[in-house]
Amino acid sequence: MNIHFIAIGGSAMHNLAIALRRKGHEITGSDDEILDPSKSRLAKEGILPKEIGWFPEKISSRLDAVILGMHAREDNPELLQAKTLDIPVFSYPEYLFEASKDKQRIVIAGSHGKTTITSMILHAAKNCGIQVDYMVGAQLEGYDCMVKISDDADFMLLEGDEYLSSPIDRRPKFHLYQPHVALISGIAWDHVNVFPTFENYIEQFRVFVDSIQLPGTLIYNQADDSLKTIVEFHRPGLVQIPYAVPTYDVLEDGVSLQYEGQAFPLRIFGDHNLQNLIGASHVARIMGIQPQDFFKAMSDFRGAGKRLQAVVEEPFFKMYKDFAHSPSKLKATLEAVRKQFPKLKLIACMELHTFSSLKKTFLPQYEGCMDAADSALVYFNPQVVEHKRLEMISKFDVLEGFGSPLTVANETDEVLEFINGHVTANSVLLMMSSGNFDGIHFEALGNQLLERLTGTK
Repeated sequence: MNIHFIAIGGSAMHNLAIALRRKGHEITGSDDEILDPSKSRLAKEGILPKEIGWFPEKISSRLDAVILGMHAREDNPELLQAKTLDIPVFSYPEYLFEASKDKQRIVIAGSHGKTTITSMILHAAKNCGIQVDYMVGAQLEGYDCMVKISDDADFMLLEGDEYLSSPIDRRPKFHLYQPHVALISGIAWDHVNVFPTFENYIEQFRVFVDSIQLPGTLIYNQADDSLKTIVEFHRPGLVQIPYAVPTYDVLEDGVSLQYEGQAFPLRIFGDHNLQNLIGASHVARIMGIQPQDFFKAMSDFRGAGKRLQAVVEEPFFKMYKDFAHSPSKLKATLEAVRKQFPKLKLIACMELHTFSSLKKTFLPQYEGCMDAADSALVYFNPQVVEHKRLEMISKFDVLEGFGSPLTVANETDEVLEFINGHVTANSVLLMMSSGNFDGIHFEALGNQLLERLTGTK
C-alpha cells in the first residue's frame, strides 16, 4: 500500500510510519517541524521528508490511505486535498484497529501506569517466547520501534491513551480499539483542556468499558474508588478481575514478592509499581503465561524509561528520574521512594510542564502531594505557561496549591542551586518531569553529584 502521514514527526506517528515501512508499505510524510529522536529515526529508515512544511501536491490518487496526526490542523492543505480526492483518512488509533481486526486486542488504560504495565507484559512475553504486536506510547529500552504490526502474532497489545484521536476526530483514542481484554490502572483527572470536569473525564472510561467486545475481560485496580463506581455495572459476558497491591518485603536492591508460598526477587519497588505488576500478570495469564513464570520473567525488569528509572545507585547516594506529573502519580512516586529508602534524606524536584499542571485552577489538586519529601522544589517556566495560552501563575499560586513548605523556582539555575545545596551523603534525589527542567541532563547531573560526594573527578 501507498500510505502518507500528515504530521509524521509525532512520537506515535513516526513509530507507526517506521513499522509500516518495515512491513513493506511505501511511506511518505510531511510535517511543519520534526525534532529528534523522530528526525534521526525517520532518516535512518529513509522516510524523512526532504522539506519541512505541508505540500498538497504530495496527495494524489495513487495513495491508498492517509494517516492524520493530532499535531495537524483541520484546515491542513494536505488533509483538504485528501478529502477532495476521496482518499481514506485514518487517525493512527483508527489505523491500528484496522490492522488488528483479526487479532485479540488487549488495551492498557488508566490515568497513570499504562506504559509501565504495557512494558511489563512485553518483557514477560519476550522472555516466554510469545509473539505479540504492540503500540507503546514511550520509548522502551531494547526496542528501536514502539509499534509492531505482523502477520503471525495472535495478540495486539495497545497502550490506551484517553487523549483525542485527531483534529477531525474528537473521540479519545482508546474508544476506537474495541478490546477483547482491557485493563484500567486507575482514574485521576487529567487533560483538563479537553475534559473540563472530573465527571466528564470519568465518563470517557465508562464509554471505554462499554467498548469491550463480548465475551470479554476487564482487569481493574480495586483500590480506585472512581473506577469501582464504573465496574459496579456488570454486563453479561464481561468477566471482571480486580487486583491490588501484593504482599512483599523490601530488599536493599528491590523487593521480594510473596505469591502462593514462593518468594520472587524483583528490581522494581513501590506499591504503585507492584500493583501494576499484579495487573500485568492477569493479562499475561490470558496470553498463556502462568503467574509463576511471569514473576520469574520479571526478575530482571528495571522499569520503563523515566518511570522511577535509576540514574545513580550507590549505597550512600541514589538518584531517580520519573515521569510523574499528575497529583496521584507524584504522591505515589514519593511514597514509594520514602518506603524503599527510609534512612536516606529524600530531596524531590518536580516540574509543572503539562497543560493540566500549569492551569491555575488545577493547582489545588496537588495539595499534600510532596509531603513525603524532606526537601522539595517545584519548577515552572512562565514562558511555557504563556505559550500554552494559560492564565499566568505565580510562585505564590504554586505554594498555595501544594499547601506544604517547598521552594518554587522559575530558572534552571535555581533548580541546580537547590540540588547542590541539599544533596549530601546518605540522600536520594528524585527528579520528576515530563520535560527536563529546561536543560538539565539528568545523567550528567548524577555524575557531577557523585563526583562531589566522593571527591573524585
